[in-house]
Amino acid sequence: MTLQDGQQIIKTRDDPRPFVLDRLDAPQDPYKPFKANVTCSWAKAGEEFGPEKLRPRIEPWLTALVQSEHLSLLVGSGLTHAVHGLATGKALPGMRAKEFQTLQAEIAAEAKRTAKAAGRDSGNFEDQIRAVNELLRGLEIIASTKTEDAPERKQIEGLRRELTEALESFAASILEAERNLACAPDEKRENAFNYLVSFLMSFASRSGTRDRLHLFTTNYDRYIEAGADVAGLRLIDRFVGTLAPVFRASRLDVDLHYNPPGIRGEPRYLEGVARFTKLHGSIDWVDCHKAIRRFGLPFGAEDINPYLRAPGLEGADAMKLMIYPNAAKDRETAEYPYVELFRDFAAAICRPNSTLVTYGYSFGDEHINRVIEDMLTIPSAHLVIISYSDPLGRIMRLYERLGPPAQITLLVGDHLGDLKALVDHYLPKPAIDRTTLRMAELLRKRLGQQAPQDQDTGTTDNGGQLP
Repeated sequence: MTLQDGQQIIKTRDDPRPFVLDRLDAPQDPYKPFKANVTCSWAKAGEEFGPEKLRPRIEPWLTALVQSEHLSLLVGSGLTHAVHGLATGKALPGMRAKEFQTLQAEIAAEAKRTAKAAGRDSGNFEDQIRAVNELLRGLEIIASTKTEDAPERKQIEGLRRELTEALESFAASILEAERNLACAPDEKRENAFNYLVSFLMSFASRSGTRDRLHLFTTNYDRYIEAGADVAGLRLIDRFVGTLAPVFRASRLDVDLHYNPPGIRGEPRYLEGVARFTKLHGSIDWVDCHKAIRRFGLPFGAEDINPYLRAPGLEGADAMKLMIYPNAAKDRETAEYPYVELFRDFAAAICRPNSTLVTYGYSFGDEHINRVIEDMLTIPSAHLVIISYSDPLGRIMRLYERLGPPAQITLLVGDHLGDLKALVDHYLPKPAIDRTTLRMAELLRKRLGQQAPQDQDTGTTDNGGQLP
């Protein structure tokens, strides 16, 4: 199934298969922009509708799923693109490819080969950097038995210099995206942060007796951290320390809880806490003195180098930044610290009664996809895929390959996957607490008592006369 311009793919609740919604060319009513192309249990072929019909189909279903015993959220670059677009109205600075002069033909050929293996037509920046890293390692092995003036040693020197320049440029593009958000006009920036915070809290606002949200991202930028700061959401990761936090191999399972006054024997987790894992590293992680450290890099800084010139970070440069690509090869994930990060991912989602929600993730990382595939072998696990687009058809190919359709929910398209539309219409309200549940139960009881009154005696079950 290929997604055409304006089309939406939806599969929720008891839908036996995904259904395609077609956008009307010139809708008279902005709230009726779609029509179903087939008849299903909740719509007829050719019927026109919009969020007013889709919301009752989607929002209660997502609300139930995010209150699963274990909840994880995997965020890809789609969230950064969406927030950046709301704040600036422009596209996000991309990973611009670099022309390497040393062994240019070999690097280009390998980048193209790995790109095709990942389902893309041409190699991007990550493909190039991966090829250069592997080529450097091979040249170092060859040069170890060569003389000082061997051509391999000159190639190594040239590649290292060009790789450092490329990584500095890449880091600059990440910081530029952060700076664009921080320096956006006040009204647009506030609006973008409101939607980012609402998105995060829709998943982080768990009832007090549920396991905390496990938040994963493949992004190098710090949009999520900025949104969490604004929301007052505390993110717990593997870093320990205050001035220069150090990555620890031991899991930091610090999750505070308390007993509400007047309630005995029912511990509740502290609100506003989520566990956070950046699967591909971060712009402010550096490998220095045999440890992974997070250094104080301001959000949207102009240049990264001044902040690496600090005591304890001697010798650190762009080559030491932990932002190395992991998109098509698994070698990096078997090395520190990636092995710990992916172990956390597998441990979080491969459990009974767990739900994984993906947003803005293109399913281009096979090492992540395999863990998700293993998760779906557990009958009580559920996968929710929310995406703005599927240009390479990866999402639908993955859906067809995984098998159990009852365990997968799909919301794909430029409307269903739009951050603004999601927050406004379809995501759970960000406070599913005890008061909300009591109100829902009270309303259910009252509505259930009014039905006999209309038909029969007009009295309530407890004998009181209705007004």
